[in-house]
Amino acid sequence: MAAEDAAEAGLSAERLQEAEEEAENGGSPAGGGEAAALNGEVDCKKVESKNLSVKVGESEVETEEERIEHESIRESDSNILDVSSDYPREKHLSIQRQLGDLERLADLNEAEKKPCPLCPEEKFKACYGHKLHRHLQNLHWKISVEFEGYRMCICHLPCRIAKPNFIADQMFSKTGAHYHCIICSATITRRTDMIGHINRHVNKGETESRFITAPAPKSSCEVLKEADTDVQVLPNYSTPQKTDSYFNPKMKLNRQLIFCALAVLAEERKPIECLDAFGATGIMGLQWAKHLRSSVKVTINDCNENSVTMIQENCHLNKMKVKVNTKEEDNYEAIGDGEENSNTIEVTKMDANVIMHLRSFDFIHLDPFGTSVNYLDSAFRNVRNLGIVSLTSTDISSLYAKAQHVALRHYGCNIVRTEYYKELAARTVIAAVTRAAARCNKGIEVLLAVALEHFVLVVIRVLRGPSPADDSAKKIRYLIHCQWCEERIFQKEGNMVEENPYQQLPCDCHGSMPGRTAVVLGPLWSGALFNTGFLRRMLFEAVQYGLDEVQPLLKTVICEAECTTSKNFSTHSPFDENKQEECGVYIKTPDMLAESDVVPGKRKNNEVMRNATKRQKTDNSAEHPAFYYNIHRHSIKGMNMPNPLH
Repeated sequence: MAAEDAAEAGLSAERLQEAEEEAENGGSPAGGGEAAALNGEVDCKKVESKNLSVKVGESEVETEEERIEHESIRESDSNILDVSSDYPREKHLSIQRQLGDLERLADLNEAEKKPCPLCPEEKFKACYGHKLHRHLQNLHWKISVEFEGYRMCICHLPCRIAKPNFIADQMFSKTGAHYHCIICSATITRRTDMIGHINRHVNKGETESRFITAPAPKSSCEVLKEADTDVQVLPNYSTPQKTDSYFNPKMKLNRQLIFCALAVLAEERKPIECLDAFGATGIMGLQWAKHLRSSVKVTINDCNENSVTMIQENCHLNKMKVKVNTKEEDNYEAIGDGEENSNTIEVTKMDANVIMHLRSFDFIHLDPFGTSVNYLDSAFRNVRNLGIVSLTSTDISSLYAKAQHVALRHYGCNIVRTEYYKELAARTVIAAVTRAAARCNKGIEVLLAVALEHFVLVVIRVLRGPSPADDSAKKIRYLIHCQWCEERIFQKEGNMVEENPYQQLPCDCHGSMPGRTAVVLGPLWSGALFNTGFLRRMLFEAVQYGLDEVQPLLKTVICEAECTTSKNFSTHSPFDENKQEECGVYIKTPDMLAESDVVPGKRKNNEVMRNATKRQKTDNSAEHPAFYYNIHRHSIKGMNMPNPLH
């Protein structure tokens, strides 16, 4: 009995070994009846060996898939130009100009069945011409992606292998539909992804086709013209997040206002050194140099290397010579013929704070993307006495009280949405400018403040010395604003606490309404927002240089500064203006000269001049009261009253 059991055990071991060998070889064991008679242990071993064979098959399939994928990539790269190659190659056959070009690949003219040139035979069988024409038109051509006259049709050839599906021990793989990029060697599956892929190439300036049959490469830059100045701009030039050289056509009015202010300063002293701290395309600095010529020495700065390259190209486009400085040291590289002359523009690649710390300027313009408070300390550090600083703030959401917490963070000012929100925004910016100037022992005089839809522009003149700084700092006060009738008034000077601050308001809403009716806003600038003499000289320069777009705005600003209407506006030469005391700069008028000539003696002449200066200071202080719109807020409808800050 024991012998029989041993014999059966040896037989089962031999059969088990034979079954495993057959399973590894992938065949069926000989003698199917004997295999069926094995016990459960043999069946388990058989299943495990089968699973092992499936895993081995999957690894082989993955290896084969990677090999096929690499071969397909090499094959597609053989048809598409490699970026590193120096010679062009033929484009992929799915990229055609017209539907007829695609039909010629299939030879539709012959009366016999033809396969689709963009589909494998197992997907679309050969058919006659009329059916193949509908297939090419509906399946390939209508869903193509267009770029510079070419159509990237969808391709079903085995250029891109889709991920295989495993069912038991079999693999079912299919070729995935895809597009071939006309610019690079990428294959994209979805049409929307392909459109986004092409747009990313365009945003980077990569729009040159890399194929033999492509037309001559077009320049990706577009040339725009403004005020007789040509500038090259990249695609999406009006979107700062998508381009390095930002150019906004809506800011043309802003550029003209700044040009007029610089032209007025150029009449006072020559030459003046001016800085465009954020050049982008260099349009503003080019306009300064092209129209004012030898009166100005223009420096255009930008910290972006692509923008600096674009500025240099725009300088050559306008026949300007370039002097490049890309380091913080004074290492210059001249680009152009001949020696330095009035047509030379200096282009620097630095941070705006760095260049304003290193060098002194007579005119500085700040136009960053958003708030300009981060650059105020540097701007007032080295600006020359009686120089001008202009700054454009485009953070409208915070200045117009849509994001009040941002205004508090950037400007240290508490504001709310009011009917005079534009003037409130201008006074908020000027208050920040005043504090920055006072830290450098400098005072300011506001020449112009304009708040429009897209920006807030402030132009101020710098007065060196602690006394002007103290006088300017005293003009920063808090504002009491009634939330019911929107009456407002600046708090009185002094440090004493008021028992009832509501008494300062001209309204009686606190007595008739329950609860607290007023809020305290600020700190804000409480001084004048305009200088009439400077504005009239700006208008004169605008007429002189033919800037028609800015003239109506300047007339409106002058009317608002004089508290008059447009009907009473009179145009005359700026030198006939009696009020010519601007920011501490006393300008003699013909009337003043006649009066000084009548009185003999140097001592008495000085007294007359001092009295005239005091009288003009008094006139200027009463020229534009705070919140001018408040005077006319209860006026009859239909009266031609200027709006607050336009």
